[in-house]
Amino acid sequence: MQDKVRSAADRQAIVPAPKGSGPTAVLQATPEPIELPLEHTAVIVVDMQNGYASRGGYRDLAGKDVAPAQAVIDRTRELLASARGAGISIVYLQNGWDAELKNSGGPDSPNWHKSNPLKLMREKPELRGKILTPGSWDYEFVEGLEPQPQDFIVPKGRYSGFTGTDLDNLLRSRGIRHLVFVGIASNVCVESTIRDAYFREYFCVFVKDATQASGPAFIQDAVIYNVETFLGWVTDTARFGAAVGAAKA
Repeated sequence: MQDKVRSAADRQAIVPAPKGSGPTAVLQATPEPIELPLEHTAVIVVDMQNGYASRGGYRDLAGKDVAPAQAVIDRTRELLASARGAGISIVYLQNGWDAELKNSGGPDSPNWHKSNPLKLMREKPELRGKILTPGSWDYEFVEGLEPQPQDFIVPKGRYSGFTGTDLDNLLRSRGIRHLVFVGIASNVCVESTIRDAYFREYFCVFVKDATQASGPAFIQDAVIYNVETFLGWVTDTARFGAAVGAAKA
């Protein structure tokens, strides 16, 4: 019985921010609350681009249902407003490849064979240079989630935001060790970036109602399980807003 009581208490223990971190916010999350040092936290917005979340974009052209993405857009907009109000840094990841696909890796790269946009461009050559290509509408961020002048944009050409980018340098040079993740797709680019962040000693928070999986509904549940059990913490938009709104010094 005593072991059960101790286990319950351990689950409710707050994961503290480093001492001397400045203003903090206690975020209600699973498996336990976590204290965010506001000046050392960043929201990572993953691939909220027209190609992934808008009608007429890559996923729509590939026959995927993009209607659920609107809820992700709405919740992300809400969360970003809360984050900006608390002075939290915001980093946008932007996925894509040059028009000639030089940075795709080519046939000798597994990325060439497994990336669905690259496969679609091979199946429909007329889409090459039009989907997820810098300068195209497809590559741009969705309306209402445009980066602000103080935000950061990190282009990428692989699932993880850390692979072949300056993301790690950008974060470490600003003393950022806590990351809050929103975007698409939960089980692909979001989880890949979370895993790489975890391996680099970042504290990762997954916002379950501001993310969307690619695949059956149970995939989102699997990502939630993976994050809260092995990789970090899980919360929602309302809890994030409440936490930063009540931030203490």
